[in-house]
Amino acid sequence: MFKVLVASALVATVLADNPRPYEPAPYKPAPYKPAPYKPHAEYKDEAPQPFAYQYGVKDGYTGADFDKKEEQDAYGNLQGEYSVALPDGRTQIVTYTADHVNGYVADVKYVGEASYPEYKPSPKHAPAYHA
Repeated sequence: MFKVLVASALVATVLADNPRPYEPAPYKPAPYKPAPYKPHAEYKDEAPQPFAYQYGVKDGYTGADFDKKEEQDAYGNLQGEYSVALPDGRTQIVTYTADHVNGYVADVKYVGEASYPEYKPSPKHAPAYHA
């Protein structure tokens, strides 16, 4: 009987030192609140502003060669031109206009002759290990 009493006292001590495992609080989502409505600012229909710009790059180290120029009048009619040196040796020149009647109209032309290096297949190497 003494052994049963000691064993039950031991079990009671162990259970008193180790309470039930932690249980998180039940999940309660916050109530949904949509953001307040804010109307957008009024759209102002502004007249086109005339402008003109031009830039160019010619880098002999990297081979980059391109330029662009563009201008717009007070009615929104746009005209411009850009050129790009292509990898095959040609130069692509695009002349374009854009207005409210015809939209964007481009004329593309190429100057020069395309040239490609001769194809030389790489030599086949033996494997680094014996099969």
